Amino acid sequence: MNYLSRRAQAIAPYTAGEQPADKKYIKLNTNENPYPPSPRVEEVLRSFEAEKLRLYPRPDADGLRTAIARAEGVEPKNVFCGNGSDEVLALSFPAFFDEGGKPACFADLTYSFYEVFAAFFGVKTHIVPLKADFSFDLDAMREADCAGYYLCNPNAPTGIALPLETVERFVASVGDRIVLADEAYMDFYGQSAVPLTKKYKNLLVVKTFSKSYSLAGIRCGYAVGDEALISGLFRMKDCFNSYPVDAVAQAVCSAAVEDKEYREKTAALVRAERMRLREALLSLGFTVPESGANFLFAGRAKKSGGELYRALKEEGVLVRYWEKPVLRDFLRITVGTPQENDVLLEKLKQILK
Repeated sequence: MNYLSRRAQAIAPYTAGEQPADKKYIKLNTNENPYPPSPRVEEVLRSFEAEKLRLYPRPDADGLRTAIARAEGVEPKNVFCGNGSDEVLALSFPAFFDEGGKPACFADLTYSFYEVFAAFFGVKTHIVPLKADFSFDLDAMREADCAGYYLCNPNAPTGIALPLETVERFVASVGDRIVLADEAYMDFYGQSAVPLTKKYKNLLVVKTFSKSYSLAGIRCGYAVGDEALISGLFRMKDCFNSYPVDAVAQAVCSAAVEDKEYREKTAALVRAERMRLREALLSLGFTVPESGANFLFAGRAKKSGGELYRALKEEGVLVRYWEKPVLRDFLRITVGTPQENDVLLEKLKQILK
């Protein structure tokens, strides 16, 4: 007897990056920040009272939303918090798209969870191929007969970013269709689209604490947008989990978001190392587009991505690789510390001899 529903049997789940326990690797495969969280986070953890865990956390994460609103220059009513930005994105599908209705539009090479979420919630998709240089084909996306868009900016896995003025032109050009700007990596690139949410009611910006805040282990993300959009996310949240952001996460992320100086300092370190690593990869014969994220999208014609991935793993270095035909010649390499990147480069030189 198979107890699984037809949907459970048919769906292709998202495949997370490896988190192996069999040996110690240099982990350059899941875009974790190589630097520790803000010292303020450590202070909160040291002083957190275990007695507080007896009680449920605030279901609306009010204190954290207030801290985020202050940092982003908006009101708390314009902020929604979830259990990682993945949960925020997941809830956006049933909140803004009808099952079997007009599709959600996104690129063919982008964050692969979008397609999984769409399938899970029965939302149709309109997928637009990237251009030959891996940039978004915004004209083709604009012409799509859809209910809204997902723009991963900077894009994953390519790292290619859209400047703010381009994002604004696109948002302004699509009428009342919703645009969800997934800015998980924006702190490593440039100016967020959050200020535009005051001007465009159809724009929702989604962010995470996993990347520039070095808090991937906490699981917290948020959205900023018009109050009506935020209300939609709350309605969906309360159909699944009243308390998605636990008490520790609320306290830790409130402290982290207030330490802008530390976040900017570590993001600058990542950007500088990204530039050095890209130059080194180019000198080894890789093709590496300019990245606005904390990773690089590196391809090499002489060896497949699969060959390089397996050889690096054997040498104790993990990078991200996909079997998808258009991606088989590429690796996604997280920017690590200078020492980690030096090991990666030395191993690649040996493998490519």
